[in-house]
Amino acid sequence: MKLLEDRILKDGVVKAGGILKVDSFFNHQMDASLLNELGKELAREFKDARVDKVLTVEASGIAMAVFAGLALNVPVLFAKKSKSKNISDDVYCAEVVSFTHGNTNNVVVSKQYLHEGERVLLVDDFLATGAALVGLKELVRQAGGEVVGAGIGIEKVFQGGGSKLRDEGMRIVSLAMIDNMDDNGNITFC
Repeated sequence: MKLLEDRILKDGVVKAGGILKVDSFFNHQMDASLLNELGKELAREFKDARVDKVLTVEASGIAMAVFAGLALNVPVLFAKKSKSKNISDDVYCAEVVSFTHGNTNNVVVSKQYLHEGERVLLVDDFLATGAALVGLKELVRQAGGEVVGAGIGIEKVFQGGGSKLRDEGMRIVSLAMIDNMDDNGNITFC
């Protein structure tokens, strides 16, 4: 999606270790108009998938998931990275390794909100190694639902997660696909 690619080139910052900072407009401070367009594009891409619910993981995927859910007119659910006192013990749980943060989280979703037979669209801001999508897919599997696909803001193709998941049969729509980022801050899109 040219709109997102242009914004990445304008305001994104390449950091060492394959990190792309887009926090000025995408996942810390958010450009709501941009996110609204991304949500509408994901809704257009998945309009025939009969989506019942959008699922993401906290925290940076929430904004894009909300705009996708709004455009699809379905509820949005996010997996929490820690179980708080206000969540019952009746949860689905999966392990997610974060490339950006370099840690592992056990993410949880209350069984009250994810159900058997639901058709679930996974949404996240980034796709690097694919670990977040694998964890979210596992939550849906535990609930007896069906993953209809994944909508991604920015895919770092060079990290291989998207290819692996596509080879396993997951439909993935990435709105910006980065083929390479070099140490001089140059970004090449697919």
